[in-house]
Amino acid sequence: MRSCGVLLHPTSLPSPYGIGDLGRSAYRFVDWLVEAGQGYWQILPLGPVDEHGSPYKSASAFAGNELLISPDVLVEWELVGRGDVEDLCPPDFPADCHVDFPAVRRRKTALLDRAFSVFLQRKDPELRADFQTFCQAKARWLYPFAWYSALSELHGGLPWNRWDRKYAAVNLETAFSSYEASLGQVPKDIRSAFERHCFRQFLFFRQWGGLHRYAREQGVSIFGDIPIYVAYESADVWAYPRYFLLDENGSPLEVAGVPPDYFNATGQLWGNLVYRWDALREDGYRWWIERLRAVFDLVDLARIDHFRGLEAFWSVPAWHATAEHGRWIPGPGEELLQRLLAEWAGPWNVRGDGRRSLPIVAEDLGHITPPVIALRKQFGLPGMAVLQFAFGTSQVDAFLPDRVDADTVMYSGTHDNDTSRGWFIREVLPRRELMDRLSRYCRPSPETIHWSMIELAFRSRSEIAIVPLQDVLGLDSDARMNTPGTPHNNWRWRFDDAALTDDLAERLRRVSAEAVVV
Repeated sequence: MRSCGVLLHPTSLPSPYGIGDLGRSAYRFVDWLVEAGQGYWQILPLGPVDEHGSPYKSASAFAGNELLISPDVLVEWELVGRGDVEDLCPPDFPADCHVDFPAVRRRKTALLDRAFSVFLQRKDPELRADFQTFCQAKARWLYPFAWYSALSELHGGLPWNRWDRKYAAVNLETAFSSYEASLGQVPKDIRSAFERHCFRQFLFFRQWGGLHRYAREQGVSIFGDIPIYVAYESADVWAYPRYFLLDENGSPLEVAGVPPDYFNATGQLWGNLVYRWDALREDGYRWWIERLRAVFDLVDLARIDHFRGLEAFWSVPAWHATAEHGRWIPGPGEELLQRLLAEWAGPWNVRGDGRRSLPIVAEDLGHITPPVIALRKQFGLPGMAVLQFAFGTSQVDAFLPDRVDADTVMYSGTHDNDTSRGWFIREVLPRRELMDRLSRYCRPSPETIHWSMIELAFRSRSEIAIVPLQDVLGLDSDARMNTPGTPHNNWRWRFDDAALTDDLAERLRRVSAEAVVV
């Protein structure tokens, strides 16, 4: 095992404002990772979340989640006062409570509106120059996102294909020359909202940029996430409908998912739009190139979720209630990856053997065929392995710590898995069979199974090992981040700052430093 890290989304950080943010606790977590001898902080997608808090159904493939903006940092920047925070976003949530997304959104929005008002009134020349520089740099995605967000508010959240048709005449391509040029073309009834959404993104990127720089200075790399698909209700689909499979009214024709398998008798129907890869190809895959550039402005390494969809994707007619009657359609595969590789240069993406490679990890779990594996290996992209799948019901022998390939990121579990303790207690595999399988590698018990799984991840043959913070803390199923296929009560878990002790850091450091490959 060459390097290791911890999986924790920023929303799970402790904070008195009801959701983790990019303030002090995020910097403290970086310090704790250093103390614990960890080189990676893995996160989930940083984009705006849906009403359930999911970062995988975002209103933009480029924008940041404004709920992560720290009120305390806004006070430091003198954009709000302490009294504003106490009145509009009172710090009265318990530090370790689960995220109440509607309540957090109401409070944060009020505070961000106050910060925008102060920004307009104060006319700070340095801050305004920074804002306009940001807008110019991010114009190609920022202006469509701000336009879309303002129009969505104006129409009360109606789907974009039901908006007043007078807004369909907006020509976004002509509005990228400058902030003033774009603002001048925005309809008057949404101009203030447009500018407000641009400003919120400025605040997010400014705060995230400071945190990212700090992590790099401490030797911690940020490991991000790229959902392969985007949501129908998004600025990307509204601004570039020709890239997605829609009918003449802007309604979905086909949607993404995966076919039936051992775990899902009717498959999984995600509802995300599938791409018109022919249209993307005609434009030289510009949208994907810009998307990856935006991602790597935020992180150092990223996994592509559902990588197999680049080789072939499961497409289901939009009117079907399940994923049973879809079809496999070839993806852009080698052509897209070659195009992306041609856009990148620099020492950080050169492998040890001298081959150039993208700073990408391929999420290759599930129904993986030889062509998917061949595509991943052709471009030198690490895959993924999950210890729970090695020992549990699925019994994937290739994920066992002494059988996994070196070009793999090993996980004790991911954000879609139960915690190690929860899994061990609730695994449906017959207890004797589970214990026998684990006993070949460790001494399994409910009290210590999380440390056994962490140690096995660190001792595996993988180049990188990542463990969720829930496993480091030894938490049960109540701390699970997401249960796939269930729309409610996900993405809400948070931890108490007091849990990150020096003793815990020392134990994690020792376990990772002393790990010997099995």
